[in-house]
Order: sequence, then C-alpha cells, then structure tokens
Amino acid sequence: MAGNTVVVLGGGTGGIVAAHRLRRELGAEHRVVVVERDPVYRFAPSFLWVLTGERRPAQISADLRRLRRRGIELLETEARAIDIDGRRVETANGPIRYDRLVVALGAELAPELVPGFAETALDVYTLDGAVQAGRALDAFAGGRVAVIVSGLPYKCPAAPYETAFLAEALLRKRGLRERSSIDVYTPEPLPMPTAGREIGEAVRGLLDSRRIGFHSERTVERIEPEARELVLADGERVPFDLLLAIPPHRAPAVVRESPLAGPNGFVPVDRATLATTAEGVSALGDVTAIPVAGGRFLPKAGVFAHGQAEVVARRIAAELGGRAPTASFEGKGACFLELGDGKAGYASGDFYAEPGPQVRMRRPGRRWHLGKVVFERVWLWRWFR
Repeated sequence: MAGNTVVVLGGGTGGIVAAHRLRRELGAEHRVVVVERDPVYRFAPSFLWVLTGERRPAQISADLRRLRRRGIELLETEARAIDIDGRRVETANGPIRYDRLVVALGAELAPELVPGFAETALDVYTLDGAVQAGRALDAFAGGRVAVIVSGLPYKCPAAPYETAFLAEALLRKRGLRERSSIDVYTPEPLPMPTAGREIGEAVRGLLDSRRIGFHSERTVERIEPEARELVLADGERVPFDLLLAIPPHRAPAVVRESPLAGPNGFVPVDRATLATTAEGVSALGDVTAIPVAGGRFLPKAGVFAHGQAEVVARRIAAELGGRAPTASFEGKGACFLELGDGKAGYASGDFYAEPGPQVRMRRPGRRWHLGKVVFERVWLWRWFR
C-alpha cells in the first residue's frame, strides 16, 4: 500500500507535538517529515528563568534530532517557498512534495522594525537576550528600567509583565529597589487584553502593588541609543538606564509571500479545524490569525499551539485512514504569570466564549510557581526523552 507524506514546517512547540502525534497515529507506510533549519529546540516559557539565574540555557534546550528515534524524519534546512498548486515546499536543499502540509512556523522577531532597538534593547524573547538581560541586571546599580512592547501582535501575552515583576524582585533582593523605577510601555489598553477586562485589571493591580508603572496605549516609534531615550509616537521622550524589550513580531517571509497569507501576513484558518483555504494544508500556533469575540485575535501562545497540533494531527490521521475527522479545537487555554519571590499567578478559560473570552485568574501563590516548574520538566521529558 502506497503511503502519504505529511510535511510539518517548523520545529517549535506546535510542530513537535503535531509530528509526534502524527507518527503515533499513522501507519509505518506514511512519512512524517519536519522541516526546521535550527536543530536546537529552546523552551521559551523558561527564558525568564534564565534571566533570573534559575536556569542555564542547556537546561531548557533539546536536540531536535531526537525526533528521528521516533521514526520522524528531520530535514535541517530552511523552507523558502510554498507551492500550493504543485503541493510541494521549496527548501534550501531542494523541493519536498507533500500530501498533507502543516504550517507551524511561528512568528518571527523583527527588531529592525524599530530604529535603535538592536543597538540598545535587551531582547528577552531570545535565549541569548535573556542571558544578556540577566547579566545587565546583575551589574545594574540602580536607575530607570523600562520594559517595552514594541508592537502588536506578540507571542506569550504574560511575558512583558513577568519581565517587569521578575526585574522588580531581583532589584529588591539586591537592595536597589528604592534607587530604581520600573515602567512598562505598551500599545495595549490593559495587560493581556484579549483575556478580558477582569484579568487586565487584576494584572494592573499587581503592577501597582509592586510600584511598577503601567503606561497603556503608548507606542515606541524609535529608540535613541546615545541619548538613552524612547521616542514615543506622540513625541514624548522617555529616558531609561536599562531597556528590557519585546521586539516587533511578523509572519515568516515564506508565509507572507505565499497564497496562505492574510492581510496582516499571518494565516487565516478555520478556528475549529485549523484548515486553510488551500486543500490539504493546515496551519497552527503563532503563524495563524484566528478572530475571537470583541474584534481581537486568539493570543499567540504555546498552550494554543499545543492544543491545535493535537487536533490537526488527529484530523489528518482520520482522513488518511479513510475516516471522517471529528477532532475540534475549542479555544481553551491557560498560562502562568511569574511574579518573583517563588510565586506565580495562573489564568485559564475559554477564548472562544461569547460575547467574549471567559478567563479566570487564580490567587497568586507558591503552588502556581511550582506548577510551572513541573510543567517545564514534564514537557521536555515527554517530547524529548
């Protein structure tokens, strides 16, 4: 019996889960191929623990080549074009044909879109940037700390606020808090606005309790390295001594330049099935644009990529097995909010609810921090053992 080839573009959270589930669900006659240029997987939810010194980079990194031990093919190359009509992907090492395609390429970081970012900001969304930010905080003698969200959308909605909380806790432990200010600047009206006003106000209350300034609906137009100033869209200049930053995000070029891209460059999909407008092609995770109630989009977060990957894999396996697919993504998700001092918050809920997402924040405490520690260890063990 001739088998089919399922190609997964991207070796991030969604791509890894999709490939594993496909390999488990499909017979040996079918190929599961992951295309990923970087053979090192880095567990992004723990980057800020690298910043605080609680993790070393090696502890949260894994070798994607381990996928081969599970019968998954790994092509260490870059996807350069998606040929929908020819049902193939052009890579740096040549074309690969597919019967089913799963696009899980995530969102790429684009610091060059903000002048002065690369010369001045410490990018906490990369592992190297988290290391550098940790060193900078260790050497910091007090002053003005700015945490900026450079643009919308961005992945991991809690991370900018976790950055501020963890920086505050570190400076407090070093006896520098009274000599330092910490301020968050973001285009958002509230923290984590897609989760609803109740969550946003709760996070803002936590910021207030730590004397962390929250400056909403403020867009950074450029950064002036020599003056050490943020220049906001309204012309205001904000001085800083240390800049911890989330860079602009965009869809990868191979997606933006494909027929799959929507108006904002990301991929519109059916929010239940993750199917695109192209036959045999699904997309999941941060590369997608999924509308939810209130005129917003589903947040870009690993928990959604994981859940969507499970659904996509089950649907493909059913189709190739001659069965009607029934798996459906329901828009449920959760995230931790690290606060420092060994404590965290935890929010979970239904982002597909009407008339708007129904999300609840649990009372912050040590158990949620320990819960994230367990989650990290179990996740890495489960997919890379």
